[in-house]
Amino acid sequence: MQLNQLKPVHRKKQRKRVGRGGKKGTYSGRGLKGQKARAGRKPRPGFAGGDSPLAKRLPKRRGERGRLKIRQSSKSSNRLKPVILNLRDIEENFKKNELVSPKSLLEKGLIVKMRKKNRPVKILGQGQLKKKLIFKGVVFSKQSERKIKQNEYKAAVKKKK
Repeated sequence: MQLNQLKPVHRKKQRKRVGRGGKKGTYSGRGLKGQKARAGRKPRPGFAGGDSPLAKRLPKRRGERGRLKIRQSSKSSNRLKPVILNLRDIEENFKKNELVSPKSLLEKGLIVKMRKKNRPVKILGQGQLKKKLIFKGVVFSKQSERKIKQNEYKAAVKKKK
C-alpha cells in the first residue's frame, strides 16, 4: 500500500455557512440588527461605534473656562514650590549676626535656582537655633516661628516689604 492510496474512513465535515437563511433561522446566527449583522461590514479596529467624542465625555466645569481647564490657576502645581530648610541647616552654615535671605542661601549653596528664578524659602523647625541671626524674605513654619520667638533675643526677623 502506498501513501497516495490512503483514504479517510469518515466523511469530511462541512464548514458552517452563516448568514444564508435556511435552518439557522431569520437572523442566521448574527443576532438582531446592527453593524455586525449586515453583510460585508466589519468594524475598524479601535472603532467604538457611536461613542461620544472625548470632549463631551470629560467633566464639565462652570464659569469662564468652559469645558476644559486650559489656563493654570495660581494654586496649581505649576508654581514654584518653596525650598525647605531646617533650623539645623541654618545653624550649621551661618555665623552670628549674619543675614539669612534667599540670596545668601544661594551663595552658600543651600538652595539652587529653578527656572532662572529664586524659589521661595520655607524654614522648618527641626533642630535648635543658638545664634542671633537676621532673617529676610523667608517664610517660617509654625514650629520654627515658635522656636525663634521663644528665644527672641537670639533672632530678629525682618518681614518682606
